[in-house]
Formats: sequence, structure tokens, C-alpha cells
Amino acid sequence: MPVDHQQLRERARRRLPHFLFHYIEGGAYDELTLRANRSALQSVRLRQRVMCDVSAIDTTTRLFGRDMPLPLALGPVGLAGMCARRGEVKAAHAAERAGIPFCLSTVSVCDMAEVAAGTSTLFWFQLYMIRDRAFMVDLLAQAARHCTVLLFTVDMPVAATRHRDFRSGMSGAPGLRGALRRGFHAALRPGWSWRVGLRGRPHVLGNLVPVLGRQAGTEDFAAWIMRNFDPSVTWDDLAFVRAHWPGPLVIKGVLDPDDAEAAVAAGADGIVVSNHGGRQLDGAPATAEALPAVAARVGGRVTVLADGGVRSGIDLFRMLALGADGVLLGRSWVHALAAEGERGVSALIEGFGQDLRAAMAMTGRRRLTDIDCGALIRVPLHDGEETSR
Repeated sequence: MPVDHQQLRERARRRLPHFLFHYIEGGAYDELTLRANRSALQSVRLRQRVMCDVSAIDTTTRLFGRDMPLPLALGPVGLAGMCARRGEVKAAHAAERAGIPFCLSTVSVCDMAEVAAGTSTLFWFQLYMIRDRAFMVDLLAQAARHCTVLLFTVDMPVAATRHRDFRSGMSGAPGLRGALRRGFHAALRPGWSWRVGLRGRPHVLGNLVPVLGRQAGTEDFAAWIMRNFDPSVTWDDLAFVRAHWPGPLVIKGVLDPDDAEAAVAAGADGIVVSNHGGRQLDGAPATAEALPAVAARVGGRVTVLADGGVRSGIDLFRMLALGADGVLLGRSWVHALAAEGERGVSALIEGFGQDLRAAMAMTGRRRLTDIDCGALIRVPLHDGEETSR
């Protein structure tokens, strides 16, 4: 059955409390970059070809030593475990069944041990540079037991202002006032309150329990981020991560070719071209605008992944044609999780595969290696200009 992302999003909106839906949905400041991620990707026109013998389409690939049926992974999303009961475990299980990676966020509800207990396949882990280096070493040691790939997020030296979170009570309304506002929103969603609010406990940031405890609320989470994210980090600090992480290291949050080159020089195995889903620097380029120049600079030397605005297998095809080796999903899998649980995530992944195969067939591409800028009519450049083919 075809998967309609807009329908999944609307179901998620109706099921989730207002504060949680807008936390997932929102971006920084005026949300210019958030909207640009979609509009730039949608502006990429595909070059339709005919009579090409596309009877045998192959979407398989290999990323970081793992054979995969699709060039796709479920990317890290904070608090995703609040969108369904023990949501990260459900999403990881759906990804495992589909044969694609799942990446757990540092600020997940379910911790690494719980996700590992719910799956039989090693997953990926996302980490920030944290001031408390001893705690960071502990997290890396846990990741080494449960995970195969580390995504190291570098585009959040400070937290941006997200106006939706202030208006909804997710942040900016401390103490009783914020709790009452969130409680009111939860009361308007009795299904969520029963399935997740009551049956989905504990509501903690599992990976951060050693430093936050089990009674921390959203205010504690925000305060911890402000205290512990390290704005002094430089490329030299990657040596610290490398000393405590034995596997592939992927730098997440690269938009500039010079930064991509620096990541390669620092020993990264891959990069994620990303603007944090439009949740950090408002006015930064859309991923589809930045990707071609970054991939042209470092492609072939490291694995190039991308995220931002991807809602279908056709969008996945666009990202591959713009230079990505693979794509991370964010909001789309969380919408599916909130709308229909694990079944929704499984259907979403299956739909991406169907869409990708259809796009490949109609552009005359039989293998992923055939997908390049020649499959496009219009290619966004990193400065916002365009070229035509």
C-alpha cells in the first residue's frame, strides 16, 4: 500500500500532545532553513528516460562494512521515545527487519541497553561533544558494546532559539507553569496519555540518567544542554573521540566544502551534510543546495550521507543524484512512529524502497551507481544558483 507522508504527519499531529508535535516539527527562529530544506529538494527536476530496459532494478549498497537493501537509515531524533510507547525500540526493530541501520540519539528516552535488548542487530549512535569528558568516555564505552557507527554532531555549539517550544511550554515556561501547560496538552490527547504517558514510563532521557537522574523534566534537560555542550570544540578534539571509539566515525552537520575537507583531514570515515533539520542556524543553506559542492570536494574519499526535507523515495533519489551515498530520515520516521507505531515505520521504509525503484526505472537507472547529476535537469548549487542540463 502506498505511503502518504502528509497523511502520516496529520495522524501524528492528531495523536501527539501539542508541545511534543511542535518540538518534533519546529525549527529555529523564523524557520527559513526548515522550509528551504523541502522547497530546495522539491525544485530538483528529474530527467525522465524511456526504453532503457529497467526490468532488473538493484537498490542494494554497502555502507561502513554493512550490506543494505536501501541507501537509507533512520537518523537520530531526540525524545522520539515519547512519540510511541518505548518508541526508539520500536523504530530500531522496524529498521532491523528492513535491513537498514537505526541511529540512536544521545537524548533518547530509551537508552542503549534497552534498544540493544529489543533488537539483535548492532545499531548506530549519535553523540555531541560534552564538557564532562569522563561521562563522555562512559557513553563511548557503552556505544562500543552496542553500536557499529558513531555519528558525531558538530553543528550545535550552542542551542538555537526555537519559538515553537517557547509557545508550547516545551521550554521557556519553568516549574509549575510549564508542567501545567504540558499537562493540559496531554489531557487533550487521552490516547497518547494512556499508551505513552502512563504505560510508556519511565519518561527519562535514558542515556543521561547517570548525570540527570530519573526525575528530570524538560527544564532539567534544557539546562543540562546549556551547561554541558562544549562550544570550545575544534577539529583537534576529534583525537579524544578517536582514542575512545574504535569504529567508523561520521561527522554530522557539515554544510561547507572547507569543513568537509577538514573532516577528512581529521580522520573521519564519513560526513553527514545537514543543517540539523533547520533547527540551528536559520538562514543556512538547504541541504540540497549545499550537498553538490560538498560531495564534489570529498566524495570518493569518505562516505557522504545527507538529511533534511526527505519525505519519499523520490527525494531519496534526488539526494543520491546530488552526490550522497546514503540518506538519513528524521521527521518522516517519527511521524510514522507517532501515527502507526512500529507498523508505520515499517510501511514507511517499504514505501521508500518502492518509490526509489520507480524513480530509478523512470530515469533509466538500474543500479545506485548509475544515479548521478546526469539524472537531473536542474541542479541546485551551494550558493543557491542553479545549472540546467
